[in-house]
Amino acid sequence: MNTPLRIGTRASKLARIQTDIFVRKLKEVYPSLQDDKLIINPQETSGDKHASERLADIGGKGLFTKELDGSLLKGDIDIAVYSLKDVETILPEGIEIACVLERGDPRDVFISKAGLSLKDLPKNSVIGTASLRRQAQILEYRPDLRINLMRGNVPTRLQKLITEGFDGTLLALAGLERLGLETGITEILDPSFFVPAAGQGAIVACIKKDRQDIKDLLAPLNHEETFLCIAAERSLLKALDATCRTPVGSYAIKTKEGLVLKGFLGVEDGSKGVRHEAQGSDPIMLGLEVADCLKRFMDKE
Repeated sequence: MNTPLRIGTRASKLARIQTDIFVRKLKEVYPSLQDDKLIINPQETSGDKHASERLADIGGKGLFTKELDGSLLKGDIDIAVYSLKDVETILPEGIEIACVLERGDPRDVFISKAGLSLKDLPKNSVIGTASLRRQAQILEYRPDLRINLMRGNVPTRLQKLITEGFDGTLLALAGLERLGLETGITEILDPSFFVPAAGQGAIVACIKKDRQDIKDLLAPLNHEETFLCIAAERSLLKALDATCRTPVGSYAIKTKEGLVLKGFLGVEDGSKGVRHEAQGSDPIMLGLEVADCLKRFMDKE
């Protein structure tokens, strides 16, 4: 490229680390790419500015992407690097996913102040989370626990666990590993029951649709297996018309026989929760199939 490649990212420490991972991958593919041809543009997003409120109450997870999406559309940046689970199911007009890196560990983990597992926590223990998906699955498993709102970046939530009267919290394993904070994990949760968020653990690069030059540049970075898995996971979300107000999990893996997709649909208080798993070769159709089964099972409950 004759001009520097402008890369937008959230300003949080984890977002910057993930952007560094993306840049390292870019340099692996293009060894001649020098630092003077890369400009990193960190931005504070609306989701970061309103860290004390539940996302569902202030506009949804798009609050983590709208400023950077705007920069893409205006041509101020060439690429926006995100955690895929922060990216809305239906992208803004004019924006597309150019590549997805190989996914980190997608599982959720439980961190207890007292070092107890989720199973062994005393009755009425307080769990901090802002995720309705996590809340629904916790209360389905342990209806005797209490859920209080906890938001903020990963270090902030870990600090709140110590200082604000919480007994435990849940976080994504991939994020903790990228931050070097995995030593505090109490329990890694089984994804066959505690179904992760769609795209959890994956780093994605989004671009403006008319930038074929950038799309071609990033094509070699795309990890095909991860791309197929997240396509199935996001297809399920789209079919359910899922938002931040929907307790839904979606997790796919690729086997020798094809894609296997596990879905979860529940309610906030944990009183209803259904899961379904199916296998197929077409990620979009697989997502539609699992979503349809979840809706039918939920209607029967």
